[in-house]
Amino acid sequence: MAIGLNVPEPEGNCSDDDCPFHGHLSVRGQIIEGEVASTAMEKTVVVEREYDVFVPKYDRYMKRRSRVPAHAPECLDIAEGDTVRIAETRPLSKTKSHVVVEISGGEE
Repeated sequence: MAIGLNVPEPEGNCSDDDCPFHGHLSVRGQIIEGEVASTAMEKTVVVEREYDVFVPKYDRYMKRRSRVPAHAPECLDIAEGDTVRIAETRPLSKTKSHVVVEISGGEE
């Protein structure tokens, strides 16, 4: 609750300055839930979410997906396939403006 969201604080400790729990990074704006698609980059994960878009011409729904790069703090142990919640922050790099705040579940 220290970051303004109703999420549990991670058990691990870290020295990451861009950690919302142990650093000085504030969170604001939108909160997105999605599945981790990639953990190939250092301190970054790619979160993918699927949603349906209505197409009036065919009177049906079409699946779309968006991929959002997010900062992965050291105190969270994130793996591909995990379902995570990410929160919006100030821009951390050219493409990153979100940070992982909670691991909801995953492939077990």
